[in-house]
Amino acid sequence: MTRIFLCAALICLSMPGLSIQARAVDWAKHKPKDMTLFYPGQLSWEMMLTQAEHSGADKFREGKDCRQCHEGEEAASGKLLVADKSSEKQPIAGKPGSIKAAMRAAVEGENLLIRLDFEPGQQPDAGQEPKYPLMAAVMIDDGAVAEAKRGGCYAMCHDDMQDMPSAAPGTKVTKYIARSRVKMSRAGGAEIKPADQLDAYRAQGAVIEYWHAKLAPGADPVVTDGIVLDTRAKNTAPVVTATATETGGVWSVVFSRKLNAGAGYKTFEPGKLYTLGFAVHAGHTAHRFHYVSLEKTLMLEKGAADLVATRD
Repeated sequence: MTRIFLCAALICLSMPGLSIQARAVDWAKHKPKDMTLFYPGQLSWEMMLTQAEHSGADKFREGKDCRQCHEGEEAASGKLLVADKSSEKQPIAGKPGSIKAAMRAAVEGENLLIRLDFEPGQQPDAGQEPKYPLMAAVMIDDGAVAEAKRGGCYAMCHDDMQDMPSAAPGTKVTKYIARSRVKMSRAGGAEIKPADQLDAYRAQGAVIEYWHAKLAPGADPVVTDGIVLDTRAKNTAPVVTATATETGGVWSVVFSRKLNAGAGYKTFEPGKLYTLGFAVHAGHTAHRFHYVSLEKTLMLEKGAADLVATRD
């Protein structure tokens, strides 16, 4: 009987297109990095550059990044921003200002895995996204978008987006990066650059990649991926996959993607520094009503970064 199973295994290995499934990552070997995700209110890239609305604007313009001034203040900032009427015009009653989270990364075979653990806690039902009480997302830059390194998720957040202070009534403006606009002002950037210029940016990889998972208890995650340039553009056939589990009120979401996924995706390679941003929607929220991280860093195999994705 043993010989039969051995022969069957050898036959499978020799047949084209068939392989033994890779073993699961032993996450105990990959140290988690704790972080606090905070509620950002209606703060935007433009507000960060406006001294009257952001006391650190001059320092930011001089080269200091968000993290250099505000790391360790996330919980206090979230508590303020979630209820301060000057920064949140549409408050959600009883909304916590922050949540605890942890991030990890690993390389398994040809894939990069990024894991996000978070505890949403007691959340009021905002009723904005009725089907999915939770959503988790990762944004990734490889150095092609300088604003991402400076401000993480804020690189894509502008004052004229939906539910933001300068938004036109009924607007559907989504996340975008400044280089896609002809001119930026305190109110964002209304005029989009010509299509040929946008195509050139895409060809250069001057975009932010994002991975997104909609989460509901007892259901598989609904996963999308895409890029942010002049808008948030979803790929028609996503290559990112995800799993999600919940234990004792803590959710664990593991995103997976090939290191080299082809055209339209960032290539992950050792020795290169990547910027990450994490976001979580909790309590049936949508659009800007989420929790975000300050900018984080990632490297593969070895290096100086918040996350170093190694193999088991």
